[in-house]
Amino acid sequence: MTRLVPYLTVHDGAAAVAFYAAAFGARETGERYDDGTKIGFVALGIGTDVFYLSDEYHDHGAYAPATVGHSTSAVVLEVDDVDATYAAAVAAGATPDREPTEQDGERRGWLVDPFGHRWALSTPTR
Repeated sequence: MTRLVPYLTVHDGAAAVAFYAAAFGARETGERYDDGTKIGFVALGIGTDVFYLSDEYHDHGAYAPATVGHSTSAVVLEVDDVDATYAAAVAAGATPDREPTEQDGERRGWLVDPFGHRWALSTPTR
């Protein structure tokens, strides 16, 4: 089996887990490894997909966008209702980047989560 699983590094793992739950309905799907102050690993599920998350560990090369000054990639999340998900993410603390609009056969909006990661939310329209 081959699959791609994003692994996000954040500056506050516990707050990130709470944000992704409130914004996107993410849930923990397995074991969480932490030392009581930092998360070393947690798997989060959204729908049928999963992504991993950890706090920063500079000795392992894990730096959050806030530390390097910008995000280096984006996560695309396909949802049933881009407008509702976009609103929920903003209400949970995301920063709007581009409001949802129709483009290229989908309705898509861009935002930045409180941890500096860029997200493109999209719903196919055809």
